[in-house]
Amino acid sequence: MELSIVVPVYHEQDLILKTIAEIDKKVSTPHELVIVYDTPDDPTFGVVEGFIHANRRKDIRLVRNNIGSGRGALNALKTGLKEALAPAILVTMADLSDDPIEIDKMYDEYKRGAKVVCGSRYMKGGKQIGGPRHKSLMTRAAGLSLYYLRRLPVHDATNNFRLYDKEMLETIVIESTGGFELAMELTVKAHKNGYKVTEVPVTWRDRTEGESNFKLWKWLPLYLKWYFYALF
Repeated sequence: MELSIVVPVYHEQDLILKTIAEIDKKVSTPHELVIVYDTPDDPTFGVVEGFIHANRRKDIRLVRNNIGSGRGALNALKTGLKEALAPAILVTMADLSDDPIEIDKMYDEYKRGAKVVCGSRYMKGGKQIGGPRHKSLMTRAAGLSLYYLRRLPVHDATNNFRLYDKEMLETIVIESTGGFELAMELTVKAHKNGYKVTEVPVTWRDRTEGESNFKLWKWLPLYLKWYFYALF
């Protein structure tokens, strides 16, 4: 096993089996799938547990969010990064907004020495389809300004579709307090600490089923903290 694919879930029972099928079909790199849930009463847990037993899938692990309160996006992400077993760890969302077809390309960059590989919507070849316009404008502005003004070597600073080197993660103290701003923190700190950071173009699609757990206005100040940390 060369790669751990971490998928945080919260009431994704209608999509999770489709997500597993897409990863099975599109990822050839030997991997485990780490599905992080908050509590067993989340219906996602029962759906995945039944699938694992019915198909004897030893490559899929259900991991309970066990950090802090044991709830929320940040603790789920931190749990997944901690519990992953492979030397390379990739984070993706359960709603298939990130296309798993890009995962092998991201792993290839890791094999070439990158310690952080970012899925980039805003580099040449990347694309964003759907989603709130104000969110797109803000994330694009943040990524491109850091790329051109501070030479952060990625065009997309905020996307959570990221691959990390496990040993590198052990050298970084996580300070994020909200949720998905964690990817920006890890990317900026890795770059400032001299680790190789690179990107591959990806297409991001707004989810068509279920409800997004991304709370822009709640987390915006937390993103700004790491934006200014990178800028200065």
